[in-house]
Amino acid sequence: MSINSAEIVVKTVELYLACGAAFAAIFVWTWIGVVDPAARQGTLGFRLLVFPGVVMLWPVLALRLARGATEPPDEWTAHRAAARRVGCDRKTEVLR
Repeated sequence: MSINSAEIVVKTVELYLACGAAFAAIFVWTWIGVVDPAARQGTLGFRLLVFPGVVMLWPVLALRLARGATEPPDEWTAHRAAARRVGCDRKTEVLR
């Protein structure tokens, strides 16, 4: 990798992190309750704890805000997929 290529990579990462930090500063203080109502009463410690994650995942969270998401997404695992195929739903408990 040439020095010019390395500089471009570093500048791109710097720009991504700068955009993420700016977005995160606004998001954790105002918009976090929009995306996840349970986080609305989050303490200062909680907001500081999620700040680095918001910096890294800011495009995903910005997209969720733009789409008007008001709840966390449903977890999608192989176990839930199998339960749906069998005909179980979230409120039905299957004991085997």
